[in-house]
Amino acid sequence: MKNMLRAGLAVLLASLAAPAVAETAWDMSVVWPPGNFHTKNAMKFAETVKDVTKGEVVITVHSGGALGIKGPEGMAAVRDGIVPVADILMSQQVGEAPVLGIETLPYLAPTMPDLALLHKFFRPKIEEVATSMNQKLLYMVPWPGQAVYSPNKIETIEDLKGLTIRVVDANGHNFFNALGAAPVQMPWGEVVPSLAAGTIKGVTTSSSSGVDGAFWEFTKNMSTFNWQASSNIVTVNLDAWNALSPENQKAIEAASKTLEGEFWLVSRAEDDAKLAILKDKGIDVSAPSPELKAALIERAKPLWEEFKTRVPDAAPYIDAYLKAQN
Repeated sequence: MKNMLRAGLAVLLASLAAPAVAETAWDMSVVWPPGNFHTKNAMKFAETVKDVTKGEVVITVHSGGALGIKGPEGMAAVRDGIVPVADILMSQQVGEAPVLGIETLPYLAPTMPDLALLHKFFRPKIEEVATSMNQKLLYMVPWPGQAVYSPNKIETIEDLKGLTIRVVDANGHNFFNALGAAPVQMPWGEVVPSLAAGTIKGVTTSSSSGVDGAFWEFTKNMSTFNWQASSNIVTVNLDAWNALSPENQKAIEAASKTLEGEFWLVSRAEDDAKLAILKDKGIDVSAPSPELKAALIERAKPLWEEFKTRVPDAAPYIDAYLKAQN
């Protein structure tokens, strides 16, 4: 009996003497629902961070806007330390930094290769904006191409006339206004209720969000305009970041870089999978004719110059990208 007590006491003393591993706990804000691929990416990121920091940094992902942070509030929330890390739709942050609207200019970078080239020039500016707002960019991942969901099939620009359509940002508003539609800018959380109430009749968003919102319950047509690029960024508050050890910072940076490449591939596969679901649910998926696409691009290009005039610090990045394309 005494030997057992001595053994137990030895174990207790050893556990008290062993240094405890300090754990940093971060809450991560994500406005997308649990099944969205960006949310799944965030979950994998959190798992990877815990692994590479040997459990010293633990991230809890709160999806579906559970923390009460709306899309346009993302960067401000991270800046102010309301949440240490967040997945943020970059185009909704133009109220904080108008230059962040570059990639959503209509038909400027409509494909993933186009967007990758644009980011070659634009990413340093994104990082600069993040730093100015007391945060660090960890990774960024594009959405699949932006489609147009509507009650009727869109075969000509005239078919858009008067359509009350949800858009994400000012670039979308200006583009659909130029097309004769009636754009309404709103964050994701308001889209499905607005469709159900009839406040809007159409939506421009990705195939992924179309499935998230079960759009087949509200509309029967989707045209793969692929008119706009749109990326999410994941940033961390600099005060929270600087509190980490250099070893953990290095490990998280390396993991973020690797995961970003993987997540781009996830986005590419996501579009095919979600288009198949939309078709299976009865959505008529079509692509713009060459004539319609040419007409759309014709209406889009003047908006590039207008944006450069309105946001002068965007001009060097847009011009460098366009020069590299030629």
